[in-house]
Amino acid sequence: QAAALKDHQQYFQRSNLQLENTQQSFLPTNERMLSIQSAPDPSLAALCYHFGRYLLIASSRPGTQPANLQGIWNNDMNPSWDSKYTTNINTEMNYWPVESSNLSECAEPLVKMIKELTDQGSQVAREHYGARGWVFHQNTDLWRVAAPMDGPTWGTFTVGGAWLCTHLWEHYQYTRDLNFLNENYPVIEGSVQFFMDFLVMHPNGKWLVTNPSTSPENFPDGGGNKPYFDEVTAGFREGTTICAGSSIDMQILYDLFGYYLEASDILKKNSAFINEVKQARSKLVPPQIGSDGSLQEWADDWKSLEENHRHFSHMYGLYPGKVLYEKRTPALIDAYKKVLEERGDASTGFSRAWKMALWSRLGDGNRANKIYKGYIQEQSCTSLFALCFKAPQVDGTFGVTAAVTEMLMQSHDGFIKLLPALPDEWSDGEFKGLCARGAFELDYAWKDKKISRLRILSKAGEVCRLEAAQDIKIKSNGKIIKHTKLPGGIIEFKTQKGSLYEII
Repeated sequence: QAAALKDHQQYFQRSNLQLENTQQSFLPTNERMLSIQSAPDPSLAALCYHFGRYLLIASSRPGTQPANLQGIWNNDMNPSWDSKYTTNINTEMNYWPVESSNLSECAEPLVKMIKELTDQGSQVAREHYGARGWVFHQNTDLWRVAAPMDGPTWGTFTVGGAWLCTHLWEHYQYTRDLNFLNENYPVIEGSVQFFMDFLVMHPNGKWLVTNPSTSPENFPDGGGNKPYFDEVTAGFREGTTICAGSSIDMQILYDLFGYYLEASDILKKNSAFINEVKQARSKLVPPQIGSDGSLQEWADDWKSLEENHRHFSHMYGLYPGKVLYEKRTPALIDAYKKVLEERGDASTGFSRAWKMALWSRLGDGNRANKIYKGYIQEQSCTSLFALCFKAPQVDGTFGVTAAVTEMLMQSHDGFIKLLPALPDEWSDGEFKGLCARGAFELDYAWKDKKISRLRILSKAGEVCRLEAAQDIKIKSNGKIIKHTKLPGGIIEFKTQKGSLYEII
């Protein structure tokens, strides 16, 4: 028992989040889950943050299999959704918090699985599509199957492997491990190669699109009246299940091509193919605003057959991706919010966690907190383990851990931003051991919604950029160091690997 505790704590104790206790915080957890609906209990969110880390440490260690839909907590011979790896959101969500919560080693099983998928994935690319590189679709299992499955409704999701490659890039972003990037560059390049062969010209002659394509588990009503079988509702519906150039496909590929080009530059790669990728990226379908003012889920202005659908596939580029965040014009921000308003706050566990993160990227901590309370209520006050259609499904638990982080720190935009979506109820707190892109580890506290302490450990000696007051001072080893003021309230300073910086 002592050895197991020591083994667990070497990971768990790296990070600690503390939010304010209230009278409700000292109740049993099931009672707290009930009382939070009417009385503030910020520290319950901190408990959820740590619970997700606890499950990740338990279910994804170097040398094991990645966490699947139930983590390691399936006890059924015929489990829900076969207890597989579903890669149209669920497997990815399991690993959303792995880097920021200081658990990089726990990503190793996922990284290994991605590499193993390239074996069958290369065969499928060659034999099924006549393409180079490798491709992986919507589902896999212990045997790393990569072919399309479950019919065209699900099987035409060709970007599952491309989405998984994002986790390779994110690991580099958080660690700045050049050896890791160099080792996994061929995996990323192989995914790019497939799509360079797979993309076709849209009839408008301007765009490149994936074809066939689908927007995971949600279908438009603009494709005629042919009936199809909906596996979720187990009934026939009218509409279509496939399209050309779904928004999620275009956003994932825009990100994939982008970080492939960035990785090529970092590793000093140069070829005609790289230039071709750069040209192709500029021709991918850009974000489209529909006639109703919302972000389109498909290249065509079609409406969803299910208004409150649980997936937010066309919002991938806002979170966990970057393309929609980078293109956040006022009109597009309104279009993102309209999607979120139309879909509503209620849904399954993983969907609520995703909504929390999406609203956090939009800077609305109170809305994210409201959705969090709905997530707690959905669990029926029995467990913090997430549910999907009343079946245990661990992705939402991990997603909430990532979303809580996103409410308290963001680093995807080239700089560190503290308290970007702080709910009014979380006015005081502290966060230790939180990781940011650029290989920085943060220790900070806030009082009355204002930062009262900030220390930054530089793990790789990168330049640090931070949103901060312009009159701050930066101290390291007892000395004040210089910093540069950038537009937009950003400050920049050079760091040395292993040095600690105090912002005062």
